[in-house]
Amino acid sequence: MAASSPPRPAAQAVRHLGRFQLLRLLGKSARSMLWLVADPRVGQDMVLLLPRSQPADAAAMQRWLDAARRATRIEHPCLQPAVEVGEHDRWPYIAYDRGSSVTLAERLGSKGLPAAELVPWVLQVLQGLAFAHEAGIAHHDVQAGMLALADNGSCSLMGLGLALPPEGDGGGLPAQRRAAERDVLALGLVLHHALAGTAPLELADTSAVIERIPPLGREIVRLPWTGAHPIPEPLRAIVNRATDRQERQRYRNARTLERALSGWLRTDGEASGGPIVLLLDRMRAAGLLPAMPGGASRAARLASLERERSTGLAEIVIQDVGLTFELLRSVNGTGQRGAMGGGNGPILTVRRTIEMVGIDGVRRTASTLRAWPGPLNEAQASELSALLDRVRLAGRVAQWLRPAGYDPEVVYLLAMLQSLGRLVVQYHFPEEAVQIRRLMLPAPPARTGEPEDPGMGEEGASFAVLGVDIDALGAAVARHWGLDETVVHMMRRVPWMAPVHTPDGDNDLLRLTASCANEVVDSRAQPAHHRLAWLQRVVQRYGRVLGISLRDVQMAAQGMSPNEEPAEHAAGTGAQPGSGHSTPAVVPAGPTP
Repeated sequence: MAASSPPRPAAQAVRHLGRFQLLRLLGKSARSMLWLVADPRVGQDMVLLLPRSQPADAAAMQRWLDAARRATRIEHPCLQPAVEVGEHDRWPYIAYDRGSSVTLAERLGSKGLPAAELVPWVLQVLQGLAFAHEAGIAHHDVQAGMLALADNGSCSLMGLGLALPPEGDGGGLPAQRRAAERDVLALGLVLHHALAGTAPLELADTSAVIERIPPLGREIVRLPWTGAHPIPEPLRAIVNRATDRQERQRYRNARTLERALSGWLRTDGEASGGPIVLLLDRMRAAGLLPAMPGGASRAARLASLERERSTGLAEIVIQDVGLTFELLRSVNGTGQRGAMGGGNGPILTVRRTIEMVGIDGVRRTASTLRAWPGPLNEAQASELSALLDRVRLAGRVAQWLRPAGYDPEVVYLLAMLQSLGRLVVQYHFPEEAVQIRRLMLPAPPARTGEPEDPGMGEEGASFAVLGVDIDALGAAVARHWGLDETVVHMMRRVPWMAPVHTPDGDNDLLRLTASCANEVVDSRAQPAHHRLAWLQRVVQRYGRVLGISLRDVQMAAQGMSPNEEPAEHAAGTGAQPGSGHSTPAVVPAGPTP
């Protein structure tokens, strides 16, 4: 018998939706489907987006069409323009040109994407999403498949108008705000997926993940510590904040997440210019800091002075933090110390600075400062004024707690310089400063008897809001001025979680003294029931090195010198002031006075 021929493979069924030939499913979620289709009318491929279920009736279909057409009329370079909004056989759809683009879901592999490649795409999507939110339109179903990546490096968001608000959402401004926050959370999950290479909770559908994390579920989403591509620590803080288990810690809108990612991208690596690029334009327009309140009267006093000892004049100048910093900048810049006869070491006292620039130099510098409060509104100016008070208090505390033999003005200025980053953030980024403080606050316990939720540390909160560490901003300003690395090192506080080691020399001891003083003053910002524990930790960290007691730091935190003996503190303490409180100040061997 002749061998029978092999059976023919069955021809694959060709599926259509109206004129569109369905080629391949690009992605799906609980609410939507993305299909690659061929459109014979134009002879090219398209991307077709459809809801997962048909509208219930003709009225629901009309509502869907009206909402989709209204949403797709919003024009923005980062929102993919729709080619057509229509329906066939009770299936509504939105059609987009495919061109040479691919979706982020198609681009993703198991290794994820490098941060430097991914973040510019996400920033573009955030710009388009923010524009839509400000027009009153939310997306409701942000997925990795909704991000269209073009050959020229641009990225745009598809699907605006595809998913309707959930049933019973109520409408109005609160509903719009909730929907916008959900969109930002969903994009944070997409960012997590793309960086890690694996979907959070192993679920590619962001809607499914949202259902399983607080407040709807109990799962926690955090970036893994290992992966194919390194994730810089500031970026890790940003992404983890976007999906934080505490709702209060997440980004409230697309603009805040965009600013954080943009800050990280602009400051990542020395090639981009570093953190100073965030500040340069604002410093040119508004100066480093404005003149302090009462600057007019101080200027009048300066104008009336002809000959006065530099010590007396320094007492006037040092009341104005902005003026003090500008004078230090003027004499410490690269090449300026030698030209002015200042030697090779950094100048870290106001009196020596005044000797170098003269009374006319002080007047000229004072005249360049912006009048208080610069571009700040009343509430922002109040916050800056309160911070300046704390900074000057830290200077006084550093003087009170300094070990024997160190110039009080040097430790005063170093304590203030350690807050340079905080000051420039409060002045130049006042809205972001509010966010940072909010992220650092602990939250009440979810249930009675449970511990309260801790807030973020300052470094993590700064990463999550600005994309850069506050101390790094202060150091960037110092380097921009031309201060040498010795001073930049002393300006860095000891991290709160880092151990305090025995100092290697004068410069290290000065840094520890200023750092301790700032931690003492920071206790005033803690909730009342946390302050004693905070100060006890300060003493555990610095007590042996600086020779200070709990009583010393408690009185210093209240703004009193430990040498004072008020009646309410005189009895029952059994503690002695630190060793530096009764010793005459002498110039240290380190910085030039």
